[in-house]
Amino acid sequence: MNILVCNAGSTSLKFKLYDMPAETVMAECRIERIGDQNGGLFSYKNELSGASITEENKIIPDYESGINAFLKLLTSPDKGVIQNLSELYAVGYKTVLSKDHYGVHVIDDAVLQGMEDYMVVAPAHNTFYLQAIRTFQKIIPRTPMVGVFETAFHQTMPKEAYIYSTPYEWYEKYGLRRYGYHGASHSYVADCLTDRLGSTYKAVSCHLGGSGSLTAIENGKSVDTSFGFSLQVGLPQMSRAGDIDPYFIFYLMKTEGLSMEEVEQGLQKKGGILGISGVSNDLRDVEKAAKTNERAQLAIDIYCREIVRYIGGYAAIMGGLDAIAFTGGIGENSNTVRDKVLSHFGYLGLELSGRQPERGQISTLSTDVSPLKVFVIPANEELGIARKIAALDLK
Repeated sequence: MNILVCNAGSTSLKFKLYDMPAETVMAECRIERIGDQNGGLFSYKNELSGASITEENKIIPDYESGINAFLKLLTSPDKGVIQNLSELYAVGYKTVLSKDHYGVHVIDDAVLQGMEDYMVVAPAHNTFYLQAIRTFQKIIPRTPMVGVFETAFHQTMPKEAYIYSTPYEWYEKYGLRRYGYHGASHSYVADCLTDRLGSTYKAVSCHLGGSGSLTAIENGKSVDTSFGFSLQVGLPQMSRAGDIDPYFIFYLMKTEGLSMEEVEQGLQKKGGILGISGVSNDLRDVEKAAKTNERAQLAIDIYCREIVRYIGGYAAIMGGLDAIAFTGGIGENSNTVRDKVLSHFGYLGLELSGRQPERGQISTLSTDVSPLKVFVIPANEELGIARKIAALDLK
């Protein structure tokens, strides 16, 4: 079956077409800087024949134009991999949050309304997925649309992990609880760990990138995670503050006279690594600046300390730790972050081999005799989504 996976960002679209259950990537496409009058990257490749096209300054005015350009190539005689769009079994999305829909769902009016209802919680994500979904519904209305919500993997958390210490009726009336995100990534990591460690293990998955979260995984299932009701808590993000004292908000507004918008911008757009370092919201720039910039080094120190704090807490909750897995752009590529984090776990018997991860490959960084294993697992959220859709009966 042909399953197309769509990953929508604020100005970008990424696609992968899989032949399932063989898990063969048939075609992929990346579109960047949508809506930019100066144009942006448009890259498409037929992975079966090798035929490809790359345009550095292609003007894509909106999502519909980008999706149509991709689908035209997907079915073209010279570069396509299918003859017509009716050959698509389903289109899957790395959707984030929909009120009352937290797993894997065929997208209908109720799911879309749930995404609208939670727009205030995930505005930077739901806005663009709604645009993409409605565009595909318009183009191929008979093809099932499936949302693999980022909350899905975390539905196995015990109640004590997801209930907040607020008035209980807030959970009952308003649905305020820890949901967790990056589910497609952590789920894929769990699958990889199960392949290597067997069905019984205790691990922490560290998805570290522009947005980052940690998940405690026991026997392949999520038992705790650092994101909460929203994506604004947990680790410091590249420009989001992460864990803070909520009374900051009341103090800044009531005493210092800041507006709600100013506080929101400070926590969402001007906080995190950017806010501490004053340099950039890109960790690569901060690492370079840290050689001479104390605030840049402080940002790295705080970031790594929070990762260590979460890993240690999860090890205590699970009663042990067999593995730590790093994924995402920073997790896979930043030796600085990995080394600084792992330097804290000698007390668990960790022995590192000195090997560096192989690009694009699952790599083991611990020695064969180390009781605590360390893996670098390249992110493959799209495959995780395709697997979940292939398991559904959509007939």
